[in-house]
Amino acid sequence: MTEFRSSFMREVEVRGFIHQCTDAAGLDAALAEGQIVAYIGFDCTATSLHVGSLIQIMLLRRLQRAGHKPIVLLGGGTTKIGDPTGKDEARKLLTDEDIARNMAGIRRVFDKFLAFGDGPTDAVMVNNADWLDRLGYIAFLRDFGRHFSVNRMLTQDSVRMRLEREQPLTFLEFNYMVLQAYDFVELARRHACALQMGGSDQWGNIVSGIDLGRRVDDRQLYGLTSPLITTASGAKMGKTAQGAVWLNDDLLPAYDYWQFWRNTEDGDVGRFLRLFTDLPVAEIETLEALKGADVNEAKKRLAHEATTLVHGEAAALAAAETARRTFEEGGTGDALPTIDIARGELEIGVSAFDIFLRAKLAVSKGEARRLIRSGGARINDAPVNDEAYTVTVTDASSDGMIKLSAGKKRHTLIRLV
Repeated sequence: MTEFRSSFMREVEVRGFIHQCTDAAGLDAALAEGQIVAYIGFDCTATSLHVGSLIQIMLLRRLQRAGHKPIVLLGGGTTKIGDPTGKDEARKLLTDEDIARNMAGIRRVFDKFLAFGDGPTDAVMVNNADWLDRLGYIAFLRDFGRHFSVNRMLTQDSVRMRLEREQPLTFLEFNYMVLQAYDFVELARRHACALQMGGSDQWGNIVSGIDLGRRVDDRQLYGLTSPLITTASGAKMGKTAQGAVWLNDDLLPAYDYWQFWRNTEDGDVGRFLRLFTDLPVAEIETLEALKGADVNEAKKRLAHEATTLVHGEAAALAAAETARRTFEEGGTGDALPTIDIARGELEIGVSAFDIFLRAKLAVSKGEARRLIRSGGARINDAPVNDEAYTVTVTDASSDGMIKLSAGKKRHTLIRLV
């Protein structure tokens, strides 16, 4: 393990955040000698970020807690192009209205993790449309485009992958790495930003920004990437059979978020406690040493700490209590996801496969039918063996509720209105 002087580098190393660094010794010295400003960029492709972005959010949180200043860069400009990194095809082009709506949703995420304001370590949020939308194309090409070698750009993973797979790469997307590099220079000029962080898939873009800063301003800039997280079984972090694990509660209820972390694989518990909670490392070491059935206590602690950061402690405690009542007592609990269905609709009746689909316990009618045929579907804890079964008001309890279950861990309540 490297002997770092700065508290930030020591902390992120022991917690497993470091994948690559352009100049670890130089960055560590700069961090140890005084406060630095660092940024991570997030394009606005949806109304929320999901768990796949959480390692980057936590990296900014670690930076601020170590006494440095984080910048959250929202890609109001670059989202109009779309990052080709890791994509086999071009992203759908979004309208200005789409981007504005997505940006508003994403802003809510960061208020939970960072302290914003005008103080020396307070985070700031900026929009790269503020400068990218005003660029003069010819002037930009003359002043900055000349510093980029097409030969080198063709070797970048985001470009090479498309070419090797014979998938089209538009000239629009080809410009993305140039604009991201320019973002770094612009933030260095405006905010004295000296460090760009990001996932390991952004390494080429980050290095391009560092090189551009050196060429046009003779600036010393740094880059730090974190590993792309997969689970112990090799699955992509933040993706489930039911879709993305969103960080905004209008897209994913707190209970489902708590359950996502509670269902962590045994081999991931210690790693995820380090990356996604604020628990001291010494306490994490005690939790990850638990064996057998006791590891479930570490999973519950992970679920509590991670959910508290996103949804607040009250929601985390409510989710835990709902889980206890659901799994230990066979009850329901107030925090279970709930959807409303008109009483009149159930007086007519709704097919079981359709109601499981509407409850988001299946992603298609075909999957809902398979769930029922395999014996994994339950209504009010009773197995549903016939996919043609009709759910009616007679299935509701006296308080107008119907409990749906997919397997042992996923539940939704139907409320008659």
